[in-house]
This record gives sequence, C-alpha cells and structure tokens, in this order.
Amino acid sequence: MTNTEKGSLLFRPAPLLALLLMLGPILAGLLGVLLPAFGWMPVLGQERLTLAPFSDLFVTPGLLRSLALSLASGLIATCLAVLLTIGLLAGWSDTRLLRSMQQLISPLLSIPHAATALGFAFLFAPSGWLVRMISPDLTGWSRPPDWLFPHDPFGLAMIIGLTIKEMPFLLLVSLAALPQIEAGKMATAARTLGYGKVASWLYAVWPRLYRQIRLPVFATIAYASSVVDVALILGPTNPPTLAVQLVRWMSDPDLSMRLLASAGALLQLVVTLAALALWWLAERILSHLIAHAIGTGRRFQKDGVIRWLGALFNIAAVVIMLSGLAGLALWSIAGLWCFPDAMPVTLTLQNWMRHASMLSEPLLNALLIGLLSTLIGLLVTIACLETECRAHRTPASRSLSILYWPLIVPQVAFLFGLQLIAISLDVAYSLWSVVLSHLVFVLPYIFLSLGAPWRALDPRFAGIAASLGHGPWSILFRIRLPMLLRPILTAAAIGFAVSIGQYLATILMGGGRWETITTEAVSLSAGGNRRLIGLYAMLQMLLPFLGFLLAVGVPHILFRNRRDMAPTNR
Repeated sequence: MTNTEKGSLLFRPAPLLALLLMLGPILAGLLGVLLPAFGWMPVLGQERLTLAPFSDLFVTPGLLRSLALSLASGLIATCLAVLLTIGLLAGWSDTRLLRSMQQLISPLLSIPHAATALGFAFLFAPSGWLVRMISPDLTGWSRPPDWLFPHDPFGLAMIIGLTIKEMPFLLLVSLAALPQIEAGKMATAARTLGYGKVASWLYAVWPRLYRQIRLPVFATIAYASSVVDVALILGPTNPPTLAVQLVRWMSDPDLSMRLLASAGALLQLVVTLAALALWWLAERILSHLIAHAIGTGRRFQKDGVIRWLGALFNIAAVVIMLSGLAGLALWSIAGLWCFPDAMPVTLTLQNWMRHASMLSEPLLNALLIGLLSTLIGLLVTIACLETECRAHRTPASRSLSILYWPLIVPQVAFLFGLQLIAISLDVAYSLWSVVLSHLVFVLPYIFLSLGAPWRALDPRFAGIAASLGHGPWSILFRIRLPMLLRPILTAAAIGFAVSIGQYLATILMGGGRWETITTEAVSLSAGGNRRLIGLYAMLQMLLPFLGFLLAVGVPHILFRNRRDMAPTNR
C-alpha cells in the first residue's frame, strides 16, 4: 500500500465521524425524550407506557398562549428579517449603503444573541437609555414610566430583538449566494424591459436567490420559535414561551416533572414543524402572487418610497443594536447614574476591579469549552474536506443539507433527552459532555464557513506540487492550509462565537457546574444590577470579537512579506 493510499485511509472515516457528532446526539436525544414523554422512566419507578404526561401537559394553565407566542415569534421575526434583507438588496444593491452594511456584518454576527437582547432591554426598558435621553425635557418624566416593555405579554420586544439579530445572518447568506445566480445580469435584463429597480430584483433575482437560502431561513424559523435565552431576557413571563416553560419544568426539584418536560419537548418539536409548514404554505401562495403580478405587465417603476423605507428600517435595526451595545458598555463602567440623567455622573473601572475574581471561573470555562469544541470541529471539518479533495468528489446539495439539521431541530426537543441519557450512563455534567453538546452546533457552522473557500481553491496548485514530487500530506500542510489560513481562522472564529453564545446546552449538559459568561449573563438579566449585567455582556461580546480580530490579524502578520499571500489579494 502506497503512502498516498495510507493517507487517504486515515481521512476516510472523517465524514462518518462528522455525521456521528452532528446527528448522533440529536437522534439519541429525541429517543431519550420520547420514552419519558410516554411515561417510561424506570429510575422514577415509571415502567409502564402511558399518555398521562400528555394529559397533564394539555391541562397546563396558559399552554395555548405559550404555543401561540412560540409560533408567532418564529414566523413573524423571520418574516421581518427576510423583508429587511429584501428591502436592502432589492433597493440598494451596488450602492454605498449596501457596501457599508457588508462591512458591519461580521461584527454584528459575532455578537451573541444574549448580549444583543440585553442591549435591547437596556435601551428600551422603562428606565432605559432611550427614556433617559428624552427625559425630563421632552416628556416631563422624573421617574420611569409604567410600561411593560420588554416582557410585554404579546412578545413584541422578543420579536423585534430576534429580528434585528437574525437580519445580519440572512443578509450574509444572501450575499454569499448572489454570485452563484448571476444576480447582476438578471436584474439588468429586467431593468431593460422597463421594470423598476425593486420589481426587477424581486421578479428576476429573488426566486433564484431564495432557493439558495431556503435552509438558512428554515433554521431561523426553528431557532426563533424555540429560543430560550432571548425569551428569558425579552419575552413574556406569565405565561412564557413554551421553550422557557420547558426549562422551568426540567429544572424543577420534583423529578416527576421530567415526564411533563419530555412531553412538552415533543410538543415544541411539533410547534416548530407547524411553523415550517405554515412558512411552506406561504411560499406557495407568494409564488403564485408574484407570477400573477408578472402576468399583469405592471413595471412598478415608481418605487422610491419602498426603497427608502427599506433603507430606513435596515439602518434603524443596526442603530438599535449598536446603541444597545453602547449602553451595555456604558453601564459596565458607570458610577452614579440616577434616573432621569442621560449620562452617568462618573465613569470608573471599579466595577471591573471589584468583580474580577468573580469573573475568572466563568471566563475560563467559556474559553476552555469554546476552544475545545472549535478545535475538534475544525479538525473534523478539514479532514472531511481533505477527503473530498483526495477522492475528487463534490458532495451533492442534498448531502450538504444535512448540515442544517442541527440548526433546524429545536434544541429543547433533543437536549432534554440527551441529558437524561447522559445521567443514566453516569457521564452527565462533565466537561466533555458540555463540549460535545456544543460541538453539535459548532461543527455545522465551521463546515458551512470553510466548505466554499476550500472547494474554491484552484486545484492546479495541488497539481503543480504533485508534479514536483510532493505527496498528499505535503500538499495539505504546505499548499492548502497556508493558502486557506484566513478562511480557516475565520471559520474557527465563527465556531468559537457559536460556542460562546450557547446557553441551553451549557445549562442542561453542565447541570450548573460549568458556569460560563453566557449562562451568568442570562441569569443576571432577571436581577437589577445593571453594572454587573453590562460587565458580563461586554465580556460576552469581547470574546468573539477577539476571535475575529485574530482571524484577520494573524494572516496579515504571517504573510506581511508575501504580497500574493496577503488577505487583500485572496
């Protein structure tokens, strides 16, 4: 057997390992929640299948409202995020506004959901920064107004918070897909037929683009309909969304509540599937409406109002997010700050110094778990992509759709079952159980980020190296990895950011023994110490930011004397 064949054998199990790491926990978790949902839990003396957990679930007070909140938040937040993306791309493609938004995408995506939600709450709370800036001169308020926002009963704060956080994600995947469909040529052809700028883009580009981003949209629906951390920070409290209620039941000291939580986890899966089914139905209706609009022959040339509204709402979303984060930063260094003062009387680092010892353990845990899950995910991804190169195969789009399964299946639908299985096997609450649970979500993002640049690398580089006598290992370490260093580090930074933002996986698989910056920030959100909350939220933002900073800076330093290897020329 030649060295080449031996090297190929080493990488051959990589795709199977990737599937096992991504889908294994999901399938095991669904199985682990299925039996308790029907009353089978021998450790509690429940050894007979029964529908009692579902009977108890359906008579739970406020259940219908919890279901409606979960369903509405998933559909409305996704719809608004999609409309914002369409408004920006359709009305402002090839403009300075779109280029400015492109530069902001990576920083905005690196911010965890919990930090964005905390910033939103600090901005719009009754005693938030926005009210302080307009009081008392404009409103006459000398005390905070009596309104319930966030935590409003209709979930509006949660929906808006999810919308402004998901918009950069959908914009990123849309921008990545546009070159594959020759969007510019399609839109130009429609413009030559007399259609307005927005109509040209909607008729000629959007149907083709949507086919490319359909799975990310589904992932957004699934996340928004089952999110826990954002719902805890911004959502209603009595009753809460179904996912939050499930976490409460799972954390109840009464272990029999695990049966009720398992039944609720299956119900959450049904809710998410219902949201996806309704979205699919809306797709069919809208496709017929667009076809009918094209058939009428109207050109919709007067679209100035629509274009400016699209720009206004996108700018407002970015301003809200950045203002909320600025408010978090300000609170973390604020001294005395009484209502209705717009700014604190003093600024001090005493908050950071006072809580430094308290921050050390969550910070080290977050770094350890994030680095381990990212490293494993990166190694598995590189092994899979190298297997593709050596086998000269390109996976079909249907195969790549498997990467979205961990993002579409609700976390609460399988993490409960996974926790029960881990407890029964006596491996629960360990470091590796938390790392592997993070890996379920980290690995797909790393693979999606690195796959396209890896496959886009010109194969002639490897061919030239092979003709000079270099083997597969030499080509990997001396050609592919150095040339793809920036995409590799960027994928690692994305994976690290995903790990830092994990709340539910850390809480359930860690059992409260592995406190991280995110779990502490979400827990503190229920309290009133804004300085401490701002401090944790700032750390939660800084960790992913440092990852992206390294991803950009390291290639510049390593290749500063190699012009053609510089990131600006890649």
